[in-house]
Amino acid sequence: MMTDLAMRGRMLLWTVALVTAAGAARAGGDAARGEKLYEDCAACHSIERGVNGVGPTLYGIFGRKAGELDDYRYSPALKRSGIIWTEGTLDTFIADSQATVPANRMPYAGMPNAADRGDLIAYLQKASK
Repeated sequence: MMTDLAMRGRMLLWTVALVTAAGAARAGGDAARGEKLYEDCAACHSIERGVNGVGPTLYGIFGRKAGELDDYRYSPALKRSGIIWTEGTLDTFIADSQATVPANRMPYAGMPNAADRGDLIAYLQKASK
């Protein structure tokens, strides 16, 4: 079990990462390029309302609390993460989901390129409504 001090340290790091990532994600992106990048995500995630795959649908993701869909079985780690999906939180999560939420069930190596993440997020903003 984590000590209170360790938990506070992790929360501080998470906050710094979100603030840093939010700037990168808000710089805008190329939704057309993001659509091509989404092809890798589509193996697990749909952007259609109510259509879950291996991963939950990304329809309506912006502003939604992580682990909130009733018709999908999320990891306990993601459910208790407290994340609200924004451009910044998605940017951080897509960069390295396991570092962002240790023990989550998403087996994804991450997308290290900030421009790629920005493009993907621009596409998701357009397509997931």
